[in-house]
Amino acid sequence: MVEWVHLDGHSPYAETLAAMEARAAAIAAGTADEAIWLLEHPPLYTAGTSARIEDLVEPDRFPVFAVGRGGQYTYHGPGQRIIYVMLDVKRRGGDVRCFVRKLEKWVIAALAEFNVTGEIRDGRVGVWVQRPDKPRLPDGSLTEDKIAAIGIKIRKWVSFHGISINVEPDLSHFSGIVPCGIRDHGVTSLVDLGLPVTMADLDAALMATFDRVWEEPASCAVSADPAA
Repeated sequence: MVEWVHLDGHSPYAETLAAMEARAAAIAAGTADEAIWLLEHPPLYTAGTSARIEDLVEPDRFPVFAVGRGGQYTYHGPGQRIIYVMLDVKRRGGDVRCFVRKLEKWVIAALAEFNVTGEIRDGRVGVWVQRPDKPRLPDGSLTEDKIAAIGIKIRKWVSFHGISINVEPDLSHFSGIVPCGIRDHGVTSLVDLGLPVTMADLDAALMATFDRVWEEPASCAVSADPAA
C-alpha cells in the first residue's frame, strides 16, 4: 500500500529531507508503508552527486543544498510540484535503471492527461517536450525543453528523493545554474506551454496514472531519438 501525503505551503528543505530519510528507513525496516509526498519548496538549488561547481552560475542567488541523490544541479521553488517517492525498489522489480524508467513513464502518463507529449532521451534523464514554436537547433532538429527532472537515492532497496514537474515556476530562476549539467536545452512548464493547469490538476493526474504505469511490464528501452 502506498500512502499519499499532500503538504501545504512551502516545505523547508532540510527538515523535509530529514523526514523523508526517516520514512525511507522505516519502510526498509518494515515498520511503515511506501509513501509518495506531494509538496512545494521555497526557492533553492540542490546539488546531486555528479554536480560540477562550474554549473553553479549564481551561488549567492538562493540557498544551495548538497544532497546524496543522483544527478547534478537543479532548482526547486514555488509553482513546481515536488514528488518524493519512498518506494520498495526490490518489490518493484529490483532493477534501478528500470525503476527510473518507470518514474519517467509515470510522468509521461500524467502529462498525457493534458495532451502534452513527454519524451525520454537516452543520456538525458528526465522528461522532455519538443518545441515546434521555437527556432530549430543549428542541425535542423526541433528544440527540446525539460519539463520534469528526476533524481533518486536508494538505500536498503528503498528509494527517496524523486521527481520535480514544472507547473508554473518562475523559469528565470533556472538561470542561476546549468540545469542537470545540460547547456544545449532549456526548461519549460505546463503554463509556459499554454496550459492553465493547477497543482490540484497535476496531482489528480499523477494519482490516476500511478497504478496503471506500475502494473505494466517493466521495460528499460528508450525510443530512438529522432534528433540524434
